[in-house]
Amino acid sequence: MPHSIDRRSFLKSASAGLGAGLVVPAVASAAPAIRLQAGPAADRVRVAIMGVNSRGAQLAKAFLNTPGAVITTICDVDTRAAARAIEMIAAAGGGTPVAMPDIRKVVESRDVDAVAIAAPDHWHAPAAILALNAGKHVYVEKPCSHNPAEGELLVATQKRTGKVVQMGNQRRSWPNVQKAIALVHGGRIGRVYNARTWYANSRASIGLGKPAAVPPWLDFELWQGPAPRRPFLDNLVHYEWHWRWHWGTGESANNGTHMFDLARWGLQVEHPTRVTSAGGRYHYSDDWEFPDTQVVTLEYPGRKMISWESMSANGYKPQGNGVGVTFHGEQGSLMIDGDGYTIYDLKGGVVEEVKTDPGATTSQVGPAVRLDALHTVNFLDGIRGKAQLFTPIDGGHVSTMMAHLGNIAWKTGRTLTCDPATGRIQQDADAMKLWGREYERGWAPKGV
Repeated sequence: MPHSIDRRSFLKSASAGLGAGLVVPAVASAAPAIRLQAGPAADRVRVAIMGVNSRGAQLAKAFLNTPGAVITTICDVDTRAAARAIEMIAAAGGGTPVAMPDIRKVVESRDVDAVAIAAPDHWHAPAAILALNAGKHVYVEKPCSHNPAEGELLVATQKRTGKVVQMGNQRRSWPNVQKAIALVHGGRIGRVYNARTWYANSRASIGLGKPAAVPPWLDFELWQGPAPRRPFLDNLVHYEWHWRWHWGTGESANNGTHMFDLARWGLQVEHPTRVTSAGGRYHYSDDWEFPDTQVVTLEYPGRKMISWESMSANGYKPQGNGVGVTFHGEQGSLMIDGDGYTIYDLKGGVVEEVKTDPGATTSQVGPAVRLDALHTVNFLDGIRGKAQLFTPIDGGHVSTMMAHLGNIAWKTGRTLTCDPATGRIQQDADAMKLWGREYERGWAPKGV
């Protein structure tokens, strides 16, 4: 499943509309509340969800709103989170999934056809590779890897197994985002040469962690999984691991991956030729190991550039939006905001404005879940052979690599020269030391 849909097939698929089954906004407006949508028996896909504390809980709701999805298994090392998810699914009429905290046992289960992975970043690629090697399909949250080498191995494993793997950059399935990108590709703002993206949030300090006893509800051994063992800290779970290099990928891969992906999609580019990054932990002095203030710039063949700005500790919203992307062309600009977009002329005047579809925002499950269900529908239709994936894993890997390259450029303090065919860093042995990672003995992912 090539990611050439980014460049050549999108306009055709978008114009084909709902009849082709490639864009299915009816799902987002049809279901008034969370409920199981069983669908025909032949179309049913049995899903296990790994990690349900935050993003995974939203994914569970999205799959409950996906025709033919049946959630059979909850995999979480936090017994409290697993119990909450099972209770929510049962209350929604989705049956009672079993709790199975060890992903190695989940992928061996005959009651699982597909695994949705929303565990911490250091688990994304290793869990996906485990599932693929066991013959399961995979929905993996962004970023699809903790480091570039894992992403390469994941792509190779998918090609070898032939299973369906979709990354969770769900904006690829949002109707108005698709329309906006089609306009960019169709020349609405002329030749596009630059995309500017950003993320702003007023995250608080995480302080300085202290060694502590592992809570009784947490299996910390399984939580660490493929990562070399470290002591438990009182400011690590369930979110602050994002800001540690050992387990997380920083804001650039946490929220930046979404915007990097949209920017790359709009500019129709693959790997960059040059990457720079500047920034630091400027707002607080604590356990963060990534920047809270950062600018990543990626340059591409054909006189094109993408930039991403992180302001994780200051909630001022550029252009009134906490997250967004603007495309700049020779005849104007286009900004994507959520599932809406605005087109501007060269002087900054508004030419056209499209708001988020109200049908996707008037539900008891909330707008994010309603729109996310479009992506899980696309995933299941990909498994059934009824649709091309909007985010096949080779394309997801290329977008995730943008964040990884930005982090490597920042950590080394150097400009990276990259091979535009592969994204690999050229003539910089120190930077390439960060291409992969060491694994806990017996936990290294096994690919090709």
